[in-house]
Formats: sequence, structure tokens, C-alpha cells
Amino acid sequence: MTARKTNLDDTTAVVRRFFHERNFRDTLTPVIVPAPIPEPTIEAFAVAGGFLRTSPEPQMKILMSEGAEKIFQIGSCFRKNEIGRLHSEEFTMLEWYEKEVDYVSLIEFTRELLSFVAQQTIGTTELIINGVVIDLAGKWEVVTVSDAFARFAEIDVESAVADNRFEEILVEKVEPALPVSPIILIDYPAELAALAKIRAGSPPVAERWELYIGGVELANTYTELTDYEEHKSRFAKFAAERAVLGMTEYPEDAEFTRALREGLPDCAGCALGMDRLVMLLNGDTSI
Repeated sequence: MTARKTNLDDTTAVVRRFFHERNFRDTLTPVIVPAPIPEPTIEAFAVAGGFLRTSPEPQMKILMSEGAEKIFQIGSCFRKNEIGRLHSEEFTMLEWYEKEVDYVSLIEFTRELLSFVAQQTIGTTELIINGVVIDLAGKWEVVTVSDAFARFAEIDVESAVADNRFEEILVEKVEPALPVSPIILIDYPAELAALAKIRAGSPPVAERWELYIGGVELANTYTELTDYEEHKSRFAKFAAERAVLGMTEYPEDAEFTRALREGLPDCAGCALGMDRLVMLLNGDTSI
């Protein structure tokens, strides 16, 4: 058992202290937004005046475009039909952005964050997950998505993407086989870039990683896409995919479009599920 239990309020207070000590500005952006990012895997709740945010990402990027350099936010987000052991239609998200860093630099930053939070909330950096003791302050394994598929799946990642089975294989084969200790899956296929930069290569990959602890996906990180024309292209692709799936058609978010047109600085960002973090700290199996 861990030394003591924590809760969302106490954990949030410690997270805020970590970011304040590193000169990040605490931000508060609207919960009702003109339109979410049109990701084809996420559906928003429509309400009077717009939509409940699925993430504070667009509004925080507007702040970055207006000169912010280091910002974070902790608050409620909402996603329709996400219900289960690790999902809730309302959940608490930590999201942060930092100027002139990339996705790789946020690996060590995130390790320091989780180590600090664990020590300050439950009195130790060691967690017990499935009977295994893991140390958040220890070395984290970093594995490319391609290598993870080669190790744990019966299909290579390029074929999985081509067959439109990437998410299926990831959830059914790769994630259950991951070690309980912290592991970073890095360099996603370019087709799964979302709003991450794509690095040229053979094949090209997205500058994106996800953190798993105890087989639970906890954080999602990008070197952020800054090219306006590429944003337009990806949004059009997302919208087309949503239309095929019969999902809600979102209007344009004029302020976000303006911010992207005027220029988003080179930066990296991370989104981390606070409910899942508390679950892991307490050794629980459900949020």
C-alpha cells in the first residue's frame, strides 16, 4: 500500500505549486467555446452559446500566439459517450505549453512533475501497481510506436495504419502488454499526428508521445504544429472524416483561426488526465 491516500483537490494544489515554482502562468479559459478542434475520435456536447470544451487547447494556443511563454491550466473538460473504468464524460485535465521547447524535452519535465506530486501527496515516489513496486523518479523506458508494435502486436505499425486498425491493435494488443513501470511510446505514425509536427524521414513520424503507467495512458504530448496552411489541411481532413462517421459538424472558431494565421510560436504542449493520476497515486483501478 502507498503511505497515504490523496484526492483531486490536494493533488491539484500540489500540481499548481510545481508549475508556479517554475514560473508558469496559471490560466483560466472558457468552458463554453465556439467550436472544439474537429478530431474524428472525440465528440463534444453542444450547449447554448457553443460547445463544452473537450480540451482547453485552442484557447491556450491563442494565449501563446499573443505572447505567453509558459502557461498551464487545470479544469473540467467534457467528451460525449466516454464512460468506463478510465473514462468519464466530465473529467479534469491538466494542460501546459512552453515556448521554444520540443516534445523530447517534456519527457524529463513530466518525470519531475509526477515525482514531485507523488512525494508531496502520498509521501513517496513509489507506487504499487498490480503488486509491482514502481518508482516514478526512476528511469522511464522510451520506445518508438513502431518498435512497440513489433514487440507486442502481430502486425507492423505501417500495415495497421493502412488497414485502419491502428487504434484497435493499440488498445487490444499493445497497451495490455506494456510493463507497469512508466513507459513512453514516442514517434507516432504521421497519419496519427493530430496537431503535432511531422518530422521528415522514411517513414515520416509525428513528434508526439504518450505516457503509460500501469498500462494506463496518462499524458499526451506534441511538438506543436505551427504552420497555418497545414492546420487548414488537417482540419479539412478531420471534418471530412467526421462527416463520414455522421458526427457533429463544427463551425469555425474565428479567434483560433486568427491566432494560427498570425503565428503560433515554436512550442510543445502536454495534456495529462488528473483523475487517472489520482487513481494511480492511490493504487485504485478506476477513476
